[in-house]
Amino acid sequence: MAQAFVPGLQIRDATVVRRERELPIQGEISVKIGDQVKADQIVASASLLGELHILRIAEKMGLEAHEVAARLTVKEGDQISEGKLLCEHSGLFGLLKSRYHSPLSGVVELVSPHTGHVGVRMAPRKLELQAHIAGKVIKINQGKSVTIESRAAFLQGIFGVGGERRGRLSCMTERCDQSISAGVIPRDCGGAVLFGGTSPDLESLRLAAQRGAQGMIVGAIDDRALAGYLGYDLGIALTGDEKVAMTVIISEGFGALPISHRFFELLRKLEGKQASINGATQVRAGAVRPEIIVVDETGASGVETQGGGAQGLYIGAQIRIIRVPYFGLRGVVEELPHISEKIETGAVTRILRARLQDGSLVTVPRANVELVD
Repeated sequence: MAQAFVPGLQIRDATVVRRERELPIQGEISVKIGDQVKADQIVASASLLGELHILRIAEKMGLEAHEVAARLTVKEGDQISEGKLLCEHSGLFGLLKSRYHSPLSGVVELVSPHTGHVGVRMAPRKLELQAHIAGKVIKINQGKSVTIESRAAFLQGIFGVGGERRGRLSCMTERCDQSISAGVIPRDCGGAVLFGGTSPDLESLRLAAQRGAQGMIVGAIDDRALAGYLGYDLGIALTGDEKVAMTVIISEGFGALPISHRFFELLRKLEGKQASINGATQVRAGAVRPEIIVVDETGASGVETQGGGAQGLYIGAQIRIIRVPYFGLRGVVEELPHISEKIETGAVTRILRARLQDGSLVTVPRANVELVD
């Protein structure tokens, strides 16, 4: 009999975490296999090509392209600095002169006699890749990536925004269901990863970021507060590159869902320790979940990973729905029909029926759920 396998969010107080730190382009690796690295240590670096700026000199000076070409003071390959005279034109028998000075520094990469444009390539930008988690280097792909292994507590959220950050874990609330307002944001939360409660309002999100918090972990969030924090409405397919001062991770879904007791208690057990967090989320194929990693202070490695991986659906399984219109809601599997059925979109697919916490029975595609660990 066929069995559907679905992912489950992990909540582990001790497991082995392996993370590959990969450069986007060929670069240099600054560690070797067996090295013990710190979370903020540079493990690889690369030089990114500087941005190419096109200087439209002909338009700026009101000249024809051939006039600019005849009066340029630079050629391809020249290094120039901001303010350097690039073109000078004399008019009205030499009585009037117009000049064009470079607005930036760089290398002249192209000169177009057909348009009167000059391309200036800015200096290369150095990219430095940090370890993100403390641990042992176990693998190196020379010039490309480093794999680090650590024994750590590991928790996954259901959704997040913002990229990688690190900070000490600091609890905001006593209860899992307490709403987050500006009054619960600690004044001294600079460098902290705040956790606890649910439904932070826009004022509390902005205040925590203003006070220097690196992250906030809550049970749920209102989509209007999230849009206000980001400055725009966000789709839930792919996140992690948002330009925000503080990463936000939610453990349950949208609305006013309390942070789960097990999730909250593990974070409280870890309070005061340094956490490496990442809000990057990919809901569709190749699912990526936001994560919180708290490395064992001893930096030990080589422990077998506990749990994780895909598991089979079964009657009575606790699930969470990860697609609208039931995104974030939990339930219990009551039926697993063997025959594919037609759903609202018109597609024919394998489905399940689950009893939600409010007592309603819903039908959803099996691909739209994950097991609750």
